[in-house]
Amino acid sequence: MAFQNITIAGTGVLGSQIAYQTALNGFKVTAYDLDVDAAKQRVLALKDSYKRDLDLTDEDFQAGLNNLTFTTNLEEAVQDADYVIEALPEELSIKADFYKQLSKLATAKTIFASNSSTMVPSQLVKYVDRPQKFLNMHFANMIWKCNVAEIMGTDQTDPAVYQAVVDFARAIKMVPIEIHKEQPGYVLNSLLIPFVVSAMSLWVKGVADPETVDKDWMISTGAPVGPFIMLDDVGLRTVWNIVNELYATQHKELFKQIADKLKEKIDAGQEGLESGEGFYKYPHPAFEDPDFLKK
Repeated sequence: MAFQNITIAGTGVLGSQIAYQTALNGFKVTAYDLDVDAAKQRVLALKDSYKRDLDLTDEDFQAGLNNLTFTTNLEEAVQDADYVIEALPEELSIKADFYKQLSKLATAKTIFASNSSTMVPSQLVKYVDRPQKFLNMHFANMIWKCNVAEIMGTDQTDPAVYQAVVDFARAIKMVPIEIHKEQPGYVLNSLLIPFVVSAMSLWVKGVADPETVDKDWMISTGAPVGPFIMLDDVGLRTVWNIVNELYATQHKELFKQIADKLKEKIDAGQEGLESGEGFYKYPHPAFEDPDFLKK
């Protein structure tokens, strides 16, 4: 059940990384997005990071690009796909509509996976026509160096399909993290989300500003980054979707307060690193100052 043709649906922060990492490792990749120009720019923006962290040459990076095509046409994107990874926004209605459409367009051989960070596969499998060929495959941000792929199926997932996805993860230089029971947040976000929510609660309640929180965490633990640096990197729109989902399922007023505060920043165009401003201003954020942790 070896894969050759891969489709990535959605090329936001993680989708663009998944698409390029897969293409770099020799797979033919089709990136589906309604805004192809933005998708291409996100992929091209990865070049400096790949050169810095993996010592890729310009020629190496171009070799990956040569395996990657872009389209706004879903039918065209999946016509010969062995495997489709969905990396759309964390909104159930968006994903449900996508899977209903995908089920009609994909051939019988195609395996579906969601990169959802907040929804377990049993929440999404009801919208597909092939439950035995559906599972979740979640990646960490900065996929080229934080190279884990968390893989979680349902009780309907064919074991052979699960193993094929584990093998694919290794083929694109990921370390497969096999999760044997549904767990919201997988392993990574089960640890990370409570951490960043705690950080944002300090901000929302006026206890400490983002820079102060990051400084304390980095100095006290020796961590290279703090929670608000992480949030800018992920993108505040993604974080807002996650917090909204938490509020919808747990009804805690704190989640609504955080979501409302994040929405103010998003509406002001402060969506994180990619937009040039989030909790910090880019391209020269305060945390890059050599004296950031000394003041």
